[in-house]
Amino acid sequence: MKTEDMSKEDLVRLVTAVVVEAKKSDNCIPLGVSNHHIHLDRADMDILFGKGSELTHKKDLGQPGQYASEELVTIKGPKGALERIRVLGPLRSETQLEISRTDSFILGIKAPVRDSGNVTGTPGCEIIGPCGSVTKAQGVMIAKRHIHMTPEESLVFGVKDLDLVDVRVGDEERGAVFSNVLVRVSDRYALEMHIDTDEANATGAKNGDLIRISK
Repeated sequence: MKTEDMSKEDLVRLVTAVVVEAKKSDNCIPLGVSNHHIHLDRADMDILFGKGSELTHKKDLGQPGQYASEELVTIKGPKGALERIRVLGPLRSETQLEISRTDSFILGIKAPVRDSGNVTGTPGCEIIGPCGSVTKAQGVMIAKRHIHMTPEESLVFGVKDLDLVDVRVGDEERGAVFSNVLVRVSDRYALEMHIDTDEANATGAKNGDLIRISK
């Protein structure tokens, strides 16, 4: 098929595949810096934004099917609040708030470092939306830095699911080697490493940087 005969979606997929293959050939992984955000379940979405409400797509994120929505909430903790926290879609089976260590000081919440989805035993918070509020008993975490990749890509990089690796991140002046970076492998993922804003600010890293796993 000629490129002029392709749909916009097919062309984007083709270009993305070419770029990813080029990065892999140089053993590079694109970096994504995650600001604080929240994932909601259906019940909390109904309380915060109204019964039967749906998330409004704002922009796609690096992982397939994931997107930032137009919806925003306020988070309250024992010491303070964070406003304009963006809701990411799609809805999940359980509400989860991902913050930085700096955010945890503002809220007064001792958030543990966790792999996404592992909310058992985490502290809670109050979530305030335009239609109501909900107090959660758990769900607040600092996301463990991690790398997403497909099974094919894991073979290229010589790693497997749940491996812990070292990665050099950041600029020449303040760059650092991050240890215990979790590798997550699934055919639902796209090649990308995620760190939070504290980690990015400390090392001078930014969205789109290319990083390498240290051997």
